[in-house]
Amino acid sequence: MWADPRIARLITLIGAAVQPPPGMGRIALALCFGAVCHALFAAAVLAMIVAMFFGMSESFGAVPWPWALLANLVLIVQFPLAHSFFLTGRGGKMLVRLIPGPHGATLATTTYAIIASAQLLALFTLWTPSGIIWWQADGVLFWVITAAYATSWLLLIKASFDAGAEVQSGALGWMSLMACIRPVFPDMPKDGLFALIRQPIYVAFALTLWTVPVWTPDQLVLAISYTVYCLLAPRLKEKRFARRYGADFARYRAHVPYILPRLAKDRDNAQ
Repeated sequence: MWADPRIARLITLIGAAVQPPPGMGRIALALCFGAVCHALFAAAVLAMIVAMFFGMSESFGAVPWPWALLANLVLIVQFPLAHSFFLTGRGGKMLVRLIPGPHGATLATTTYAIIASAQLLALFTLWTPSGIIWWQADGVLFWVITAAYATSWLLLIKASFDAGAEVQSGALGWMSLMACIRPVFPDMPKDGLFALIRQPIYVAFALTLWTVPVWTPDQLVLAISYTVYCLLAPRLKEKRFARRYGADFARYRAHVPYILPRLAKDRDNAQ
């Protein structure tokens, strides 16, 4: 297990962070960013799980209709727009400048995770429900769908781990600052779920949108909007990977499908 590079990276990073070199101000800044990042991350994930489980019918939003329609639309579009922007060259530079002083670049991944978590938390807590419930599972079907929903979340967690838990959780930035080292990003992910499809995080997230036991107009709008995002946004990611990894990514892309596992691969080879 310890030979697994995904685990070895985490152990190395954590080991360096728990024995930081002197620097009270730097350590305090790192710990503050870490606490904010992981608290927001946990709150956002919990809000997502609960809100979608109830089909977006339970939330704290209370904007009067029809203005609620506009407010909900803003909540939907704000996440993918900012999430994608901060991954561009211009967005990355802005991300660094958001933190005054010499540590903006080191903390960039943590800052990115904080912003993304705050956006998701806003979406799932400030949504104004329509009050319409089309369908709600009960009996055995409820437990079957709930199991599918839980499985979708487990797949999302596994895909995030395969991609690099330290990056996905925001820990890379603040732990690197704590240890006073340059953040080291994981190599292009190829293992785990990434050996089956190139975009398991987006696929798993899309599955969480459609495996809920309560269906409302709210959930349908959210599911359609973010499924489209999950299908299109990775194209931008793959352009970055093509520039960064070159021939290595080209070989990977040639052998691993985009979002659907190549179930007939063995049969085709046999033929």
